[in-house]
Amino acid sequence: MRSEKKTPRLVTDHLIPVTDHQSPASSDELTLDSLRRFDLAIAQPRQGYRFSLDALLLADFVACADDARLADLGTGCGVIPLLLCRRFGSATAVGFESNGSMARLAAENARRNGLEQRAAFVERDILELRRHYPVSSFDGVTANPPFRTPQSGRISPRAGRDTARHESSAGLSDFLATAKYLVKPGGRIWFVHLPERLAEFIHVAAGLNLSLLRLRMVHPDQGSPARIFLAELAKGRKGTTMVLPPLLVRRQDGAYTAEAGRILGETP
Repeated sequence: MRSEKKTPRLVTDHLIPVTDHQSPASSDELTLDSLRRFDLAIAQPRQGYRFSLDALLLADFVACADDARLADLGTGCGVIPLLLCRRFGSATAVGFESNGSMARLAAENARRNGLEQRAAFVERDILELRRHYPVSSFDGVTANPPFRTPQSGRISPRAGRDTARHESSAGLSDFLATAKYLVKPGGRIWFVHLPERLAEFIHVAAGLNLSLLRLRMVHPDQGSPARIFLAELAKGRKGTTMVLPPLLVRRQDGAYTAEAGRILGETP
């Protein structure tokens, strides 16, 4: 059996990962959710910010080398880095999160799942990363940023959930610029976002000289408009855009499609 690769020294040379073993919340404020396909148990707040299908779809969309060095912007409870460490057997990942409680929870989730040597979590706003981390540090960067501008959509009364849904200090352009800064030349960037912001996404990415390589729309079912899109960008590499077949989450009878079921771990 191949031994797990240690987290690269780069992770701790420039930023201090969360190492505080104090639980971010009492057990009655958290749920423990199982992702059986990946043998993961993820603790997350019972109310407030919780990961959704978007995170699972994004992690499944990533295509990289088995030993890639990855980063996740706005990592929340750490579900995307942990999924990627399971998918790619020698990969390492760093999750950046501005909320201290969530960063500690992500570190706790890494320990719970035996991935603390491969997944590190850093309490840091993405707007500060240029001052603390070297350029071109990662092979790939993922981001599931807040979807809505501050003036749009319904404001959630639950603490944490509105921060996850609505842009605050960092907007879409900040997430894209930070991802470009962190990824090495030729590296990949993977985003999930709303279709109504696709034109803005493409415009900002082009302005940063990021090439759109793959694009996929995700629909709730056959007759519904796309709810989110998945995009893969490249830094410093020109190429044509491949528009993939749409991903349908549910069949007409309400059951998961075969592909969605596989991603969710509901089917083999």
